[in-house]
Amino acid sequence: MSSAAPTPTRAVPQGRDLTLDLVRVGCVLLVVFAHILYSGVGRDSDGRILIEKTVERQSWFDVASWIVDIMPLFFVIGGFAARAGWRSAQRRGASEDQFVRVRLARLARPALPLFAFFSVVLGAARMLGLDPALVDAVAVGVGSPLWFLAAYAITQACAPRMMRLHERWGMRVLAVLFLCVVAVDAVRFLLMREAFGIHSVPADGYGFGEQFFGIPNVLFVWLFCQQVGFLMYDGWFRARAAWQLVALIVGGYGLAAASVPLMGSWWNMLSNQWPPTIPLAVLAVVQAAALTLLHRPLTALTRTKAVQGVMLLIGSRLMTVYLWHLPMVMVLIGVELLLPIPMPHPGGAVWWWTRPLFFMLVLAAVLALSLPLMRFEKTPPLQETRFTGATPLAILLFVLPVLGITTYGLDLPLALAALVGTVAALWLTGAFAAPRTQGAMERA
Repeated sequence: MSSAAPTPTRAVPQGRDLTLDLVRVGCVLLVVFAHILYSGVGRDSDGRILIEKTVERQSWFDVASWIVDIMPLFFVIGGFAARAGWRSAQRRGASEDQFVRVRLARLARPALPLFAFFSVVLGAARMLGLDPALVDAVAVGVGSPLWFLAAYAITQACAPRMMRLHERWGMRVLAVLFLCVVAVDAVRFLLMREAFGIHSVPADGYGFGEQFFGIPNVLFVWLFCQQVGFLMYDGWFRARAAWQLVALIVGGYGLAAASVPLMGSWWNMLSNQWPPTIPLAVLAVVQAAALTLLHRPLTALTRTKAVQGVMLLIGSRLMTVYLWHLPMVMVLIGVELLLPIPMPHPGGAVWWWTRPLFFMLVLAAVLALSLPLMRFEKTPPLQETRFTGATPLAILLFVLPVLGITTYGLDLPLALAALVGTVAALWLTGAFAAPRTQGAMERA
């Protein structure tokens, strides 16, 4: 790819690209279904509760994860939307601070009731003296998707400045970010492996010590994915011939596959998500190219009434579906455990055949829950910030507890820290006002 600054070869479509809305909705629904397949809960022969990551135990899962891990694509689309939104904000005379505050509000407001819920439930579990091991197993599971809040908040906060770099330096920014990703992985997997005397790669990593050295890639990998989204907005991928897009896909998968044994990361792409690694950065290019190839048939789908209905229904409460689906999965499984009916053994034929039905049940429950929660999805007319520097402080207060949850696992102190940090972030940025009627899906 040329290092020259990109020049749009085709006019950017005016208005909203409904295809990207469809992909965003599809990504979230795929995440929900994947987490349902992860949530294998039943009873063993002694009647004790059995909790396992069922789908991860399947021989085919590592290969499938290279296709179904769509988080890089989510950040690519986020970059596309941020570039379009920033241009619109500039035309309205909005400042960089205002732009970032709106993005923060769209993440922090939907997260507020969730952190309050976690604080109350975990506090009640401690007071009732429930089995700490069981509580920890459930809490860590339901807290696992929250890394997205921190990563997305960081990338969106950096978006205006990264766009300026993109406009001046073009592909050079991508190259520098990718070199930073490689450097962090080299320190994490090569140097630290020798330092700790570890010569194999366990499925869950090396623990906090090893993960600590990969945390800079929370910034570098997801910023790289966002920059790919800027390229997509400029029309760089649309300007490529079909064979060139296919070559990007094949070459990208080859590069990502070569990096796994070379660096020592994991064949399971979900294990590569925290902290993110080289393959996820490469997958951003692969998935952007694939989306460009599929743009025409996906656009045709958006013209059908059924798909439009799903996009409207899910898209207007996208963050609520993402944030609340795992707590709802655990609530429904808890109800199953309390009912005097046999539960299918995780991984058995009955269990697999009932997963689509359970998916529909979870989705219906989350949509019902969204009725009182949708007000948190709506962006308020922001008041003035409390003082100079309030926005960067708000981002730190919102992000740091979430990073703690992702690193250590969800528990009561971290849930309370996240709740307090989110309240403070919203107060600092003036985002507690009455919401507008605008939905939570980002306006391009």
